[in-house]
Amino acid sequence: MRTEVLAEAQSWIGTPYHHQMSVKGAGCDCLGLVRGVWRALYGPEPEALPPYAPDWSERTPVDTLSEAAGRWLVPLDASQAQPGDVLLFRYATNGFARHCAILSAPDRILHAWRGQSVCETTLGSFWRRRISGAYAFPQH
Repeated sequence: MRTEVLAEAQSWIGTPYHHQMSVKGAGCDCLGLVRGVWRALYGPEPEALPPYAPDWSERTPVDTLSEAAGRWLVPLDASQAQPGDVLLFRYATNGFARHCAILSAPDRILHAWRGQSVCETTLGSFWRRRISGAYAFPQH
């Protein structure tokens, strides 16, 4: 499964950043990449996504991204994550998850963020310190 996830995620490289979109080649945000991989492997998304602002996690007392990941993906210990798994990140030490990426190698991630198309970057100390969760896509 992880090989399929990784291959699909890599096919999104170069897709421009566009908040709330999830269309390969046209635009996506970090969550849009994960949603697009889901659709390619499983079909329709399992739940409707409400509109969200770029700073959505700063305005709610609920860790919405982590809760949704826990409903549809398989939780892992972050130290056990492998290429093809989803990582969630928080920017504030005690904050909620605000960003997601797909692990592409032990030290690399695929993701999109404001001003940057889907790309592969180093999972360096900046990102490692901010990992708040790891999840695998479920088996078919």
